[in-house]
Amino acid sequence: MQRNSGSLAKALRDVHACRICEAQLPLGPRPVVQLGSTARLLIVGQAPGRKVHLTGVPWNDTSGDRLRDWLGIDCETFFDATKVALLPMGFCYPGVGKSGGDNPPRPECAPFWHERLLRHLPDVRLTLLVGQYAHRYYLDLGGKSSVTETVKAFSTHGPHVFPLPHPSWRSTIWMRKNPWFEADVIPELRKAVRKCC
Repeated sequence: MQRNSGSLAKALRDVHACRICEAQLPLGPRPVVQLGSTARLLIVGQAPGRKVHLTGVPWNDTSGDRLRDWLGIDCETFFDATKVALLPMGFCYPGVGKSGGDNPPRPECAPFWHERLLRHLPDVRLTLLVGQYAHRYYLDLGGKSSVTETVKAFSTHGPHVFPLPHPSWRSTIWMRKNPWFEADVIPELRKAVRKCC
């Protein structure tokens, strides 16, 4: 166990020293992840926003508040690396896009880092895939599938994987248009999270 812990510590040091896409990052590199070798819940998100970049604390924003509400867990549990692993598709803030929202996660990150980090998380029992980038990377969607279709079909991905929309301010509008999410998905999500944490 200590050997595994030590190698995770080294992997995290390597992550924090990463400069692979430094030239494309408007605020420079500041990888934001939370991993512990005993974590049972893994949340694969998109990329840190500006506020998270500034604080260095993952999901430390209104999206994080909404996500924790969906999961039915408090901040103490959420930010406990021995229970919850937080692994974004892109580890650093990617900057603002033309539409005014954040750019997509940098494409170099997940292929380079995820596999080597996930091998240090042997106890994960439930994986939440938050947003389209995590869906596309980790799910076999058989062509194009919208976030709505993917989330609506959550039960087809097995009991240990849960696709979710990104909990940004836009999700409030999305939830109004898709009341089944709150009625059907959230209760099942909370039940799965309770079993795992």
